[in-house]
Parts: sequence; structure tokens; C-alpha cells
Amino acid sequence: MGNLLIGNWTAEDTLSEIREGGRYIKHPSVFRKAVSAGGSSGFKAEPGRYHLYVSTSCPWAHRAMLFRVLKKLEGIVGMTDTAQTRAGQGWSFGQGGHVVPGTDRRVQYLHEIYTLADPQCTSRVTVPTLWDAHTRTVVNNESAEIIRMFNSAFAAFAPPAPDYYPAPLRAAIDAMNEKVLKGVNNGVNGCGRSASQEAYEESFDLLFATLDELDDILGRQRYLCGAQQTEADWRLYPNLVRFDSIFYIGYKCNLRRIEDYPNLSNYLRDLYQTPGIAAVSDVEAMKRAIFGGNGPIKGNGIVPRGPWLGLDRAHNRDRFRKAA
Repeated sequence: MGNLLIGNWTAEDTLSEIREGGRYIKHPSVFRKAVSAGGSSGFKAEPGRYHLYVSTSCPWAHRAMLFRVLKKLEGIVGMTDTAQTRAGQGWSFGQGGHVVPGTDRRVQYLHEIYTLADPQCTSRVTVPTLWDAHTRTVVNNESAEIIRMFNSAFAAFAPPAPDYYPAPLRAAIDAMNEKVLKGVNNGVNGCGRSASQEAYEESFDLLFATLDELDDILGRQRYLCGAQQTEADWRLYPNLVRFDSIFYIGYKCNLRRIEDYPNLSNYLRDLYQTPGIAAVSDVEAMKRAIFGGNGPIKGNGIVPRGPWLGLDRAHNRDRFRKAA
């Protein structure tokens, strides 16, 4: 996929995520600053100051897209979609390019924004990426941290919205996040991107053991951490909504579909039907990005027609007592 090496793009994968034994291990993000409500972090929350770079194809970026909608930040934080292109240099803005907010610089690739922030940057170039137009730098490219900022930092400027990381549930949310990260978020990538049979089977077994456990939990309560939606649900959702159409087929995660899990399948429809979520859950666009020839699945560019998902079907999650 290529990466930046001392400020220069190289097509060589010098920061490979395939490690010893053919195992997939995600590289840590390099930009780790934070936006805060009062600005004590050095980056004060302000309408129009920050810009989010995403891609429809990427489940990590999808988290940030979801929180931008859930927290009603569409008019407060700008957003630009990117895409992989054949023989390109990572995430691209297309032939017309993109004028970086706060500058007069027109760029074609996201990696050019990274080197605006750090001319000597050595890093994989990933989405989501959060840019500050005032200081003309990248604030953060770690999805878990960006969604925390979106959950709380901009509350003074946005319409009322639920708190997805409430203090009484934080320990439970953190524990669930760790389970989902290891078993599902990284599990599907381990299945799809491992370079040895042994590594693939390790990821495969862990993935389906985790899905089995989550289905059991969701047989007892409406959401992962109880009666209300939390951050943990929305960190899982991007993998669930892609699973049957992309991961089952293209990543060889083919023991069971989400549709085969009675609780996970109804839970997925419950989340999908949350106001605003369907509009940022275009599964057909995700499939085109993954199977169309420029994504991580190499093939002839033919995009599978199916399966039918029926995410707008009725679900049975109302049988659980609603949160107060």
C-alpha cells in the first residue's frame, strides 16, 4: 500500500502490518493530539475550525462518520471523502484535488496533508484524519480518540445529543471496546490480511468465538453495555454492517453470517435504524470500494451483486426495557 518515509511517499511497504508468522498487526497512529472544549489541549473546539478526512470503504473511518452524525456535528466539523486509486499514492482526492482548509494549497493525496503537518513524517497514511485549519496541522489520526472528542468537545455548539461515554458505564465500555477491538475489529483484518494459514486460522477462531459471545450477551440486553447505546456499540457497528457483504466473501470470514446470529442480526438492524445512520451506511458504495479493483481485495474488479441485507426490516430489540 505504500507509506511516508521521512516526508516522501514510497510505494514500498516499509511499515508493513504483516509481521512474524504472517500475522496482521495494526501500526499505531502517529498524530495523537486532542481537541478539547476549553482549549487546554492546545486545540480548542470551535465551529468550522476542524476538518475530517474519511473513506466510505474504511471501517475505522466509518466510526468517525457515525459520531459526526450521532453528535449532530455536520455543520460544525467539515468532512471530505477519499478513495484508493489504481497505482496511486494512498488515499486520493481525485483528479480535481482538494484545497486544504486554512491554506491555498491544492493537494491530490492525503499524504500531502500529513507532510504539511510534519515535513519529516514517517507514517502509514490512514483515515480518519482530523485537520486543524487554524494551526494548519493534523490533530489526530486515531479513530478511537477522534470519536471521544466528537462525543464531548463540541457539545456547546451542537444540538443536544446522547452521551455515548457516560461516567457510570466507562469501565464496562472500556472492557467491551477491548474485546471488540481484539476479537472483531482486528479479527476480520487478521482473516483478510494475514499471510500464513496459521495466522488466518488464529484470527478466524478468535473472530467467531467473539461473535458467539456477543450474540449471547445481546440475548440478555438490548446493547453491549446494557439498556442504552454507548461508544462500544458504534465501534462494533462498522464491522457488522460490512460483514455479510464484504468480510464473509472477501476476507474469508465464512463460518457464519451475521444474518445467522439471531441476536446480532436484530441488533444490527436496530443500530442501522437509528436516525441518520442509514445515510452514512452505504453498503453498495463500500462493496464498490473494496471489490472494484482499487481496494484491499485483489481481483478482476467485479463487484458482487448480493447479498440482500434488508437492514430496514423490523427488529425485535424493543422487547428489552428502554433506558430511562
